[in-house]
Amino acid sequence: MLFCILMFSIPVCNYFILFFPCRVNCSFYFKIGACRHGDRCSRLHNKPTFSQTIALLNIYRNPQNSSQSADGLRCAVSDVEMQEHYDEFFEEVFTEMEEKYGEVEEMNVCDNLGDHLVGNVYVKFRREEDAEKAVIDLNNRWFNGQPIHAELSPVTDFREACCRQYEMGECTRGGFCNFMHLKPISRELRRELYGRRRKKHRSRSRSRERRSRSRDRGRGGGGGGGGGRERDRRRSRDRERSGRF
Repeated sequence: MLFCILMFSIPVCNYFILFFPCRVNCSFYFKIGACRHGDRCSRLHNKPTFSQTIALLNIYRNPQNSSQSADGLRCAVSDVEMQEHYDEFFEEVFTEMEEKYGEVEEMNVCDNLGDHLVGNVYVKFRREEDAEKAVIDLNNRWFNGQPIHAELSPVTDFREACCRQYEMGECTRGGFCNFMHLKPISRELRRELYGRRRKKHRSRSRSRERRSRSRDRGRGGGGGGGGGRERDRRRSRDRERSGRF
């Protein structure tokens, strides 16, 4: 009887393996929050229900990639003009995120050309609640005449998501690389945006220190001069050590 059960269990097991294969997670989606296969990918794209990071899809338009003349020839946009245009865009979005939703830890913009990454902006907030609030609100807003598509992203470590060869100027795949080509902002703007945040932190910590000192003074001054009693005790101990009473 046992032999019969084993005989019939083998084809049943094979049936389930054949028709219900186990799908694994898509490593590209997990690392960069996007996959070139999109919904056609044979692997799972598990969208997070909570995250510090949001993705604004295809929101940045690089004028060097999109500017064309009437006869189809690409218009020349200098690198200086390009950097100024990008810095203005970055500052506008970064400031909007902080003022409306919460403190931004990190913001990155993709300079890739692939449809799944082109113009994607990733904003990592300090708090997950701020990211959730931003996604809900931004999906009802427009930017540069286009509706914004925002979603929570699984990306939390951009060192794993970015292309290291691109950072060293050695990526052979160009703009169609499947890893992020993160476009840098100018040093001046970086100091301004992230330096402003450090000043806020220092201001908050100083404020907390002042409140703490104020509370300590309040405790010491209340109840008939606690600070004076402490000084009297120290003087008494000093007299005892020196033999004086």
